Amino acid sequence: MPAKRDYYEVLGVRRDATGEDIRKAFRQLAFKYHPDHNRGDGAEEQFKEINEAYEVLSDADKRAAYDRFGHSGSENIFGRGFDGFDFGFGDIFDAFFGGATTATRQTPQRGTSLECQLVITLEEAAVGCEKEVEITRTENCSECQGTGSKPGTQPVRCPNCDGAGQVRRVQASIFGRFTNITTCPQCHGEGRIITERCPQCRGTGREKLKRNITIKVPAGVDNNTQLHMRGEGNAGTRGGPAGDLFAEISVKQHEYFVRRGDDILYEIPINFAEAALGTELSVPTLDGDHQLKVPAGCQTGTVFHIKNKGIPHLSRGGRGDELVTVSVTTPESLTKEQRRLFEELAGSLGTDKNKKRKR
Repeated sequence: MPAKRDYYEVLGVRRDATGEDIRKAFRQLAFKYHPDHNRGDGAEEQFKEINEAYEVLSDADKRAAYDRFGHSGSENIFGRGFDGFDFGFGDIFDAFFGGATTATRQTPQRGTSLECQLVITLEEAAVGCEKEVEITRTENCSECQGTGSKPGTQPVRCPNCDGAGQVRRVQASIFGRFTNITTCPQCHGEGRIITERCPQCRGTGREKLKRNITIKVPAGVDNNTQLHMRGEGNAGTRGGPAGDLFAEISVKQHEYFVRRGDDILYEIPINFAEAALGTELSVPTLDGDHQLKVPAGCQTGTVFHIKNKGIPHLSRGGRGDELVTVSVTTPESLTKEQRRLFEELAGSLGTDKNKKRKR
């Protein structure tokens, strides 16, 4: 059998430690190694050792005997070792820390929240809209109004805890009497017992129902925007409020518009003649067609800004713009007449073979 460690070493205090020093050291170690908090290998044995050391060093007579005679002397003087003491792991711990209270009176609880996906078009994101979604949620039973009891009957007070939902048990320890509080096993903390269950919800007081919820989508939303509807989630328990509904927005890809932030990008092709001579084009926007003037000599990649034709800013006033990019296209096939005209144009423009082209 291994030799016992020095009690001062066990508690980590000096031999001249005061009673308060010993008490503080015990509180810290007891909390650390109590089996309810530490299930590691050896924690139980360490807790026994800590209790034993404190039993001696917290008592002035026992401590004096231990200081003079050590382990064997103290055991001979007091007639027995500490294995004979009748106390559990929790007795000293509970005397200091007030007992392990595992019970709480059942209180109103908020219902859990729900989530759904909402798919909209770019046009709907730009102007806002209303969408209807179908959800399945838990509600209070429509038959018993959430009581769980058969209509016409009422739950009765639990006879085991007298409606408290908790059971108090007085325990005696080497430090005196203390109270341990646990959840009532008969009513499970409710404080009442259903004698006749509601046939519709079978005593649960709740039922699952499908509901159509109308969601107002504000102008300016984008992918992953989350809308919050209070009170549209699952019902609470014991009179608690309902949870919330969160709708995550997904915007469909548009046929020809591309969204960049709150701006709209659009690309429009023009031919050589339109680029060289200039032209006026009808450009689509989210608000309808817009007439765009393209100046003579326009080059591929030129970007025109159409102000306030983009997406409304979600968190402030105003809108983004529509950015129109011009792309000059090269015809892939020409008629004889077109070829003749291009050849005449090429001849009239001329080429300087010695002139380096810009890159």
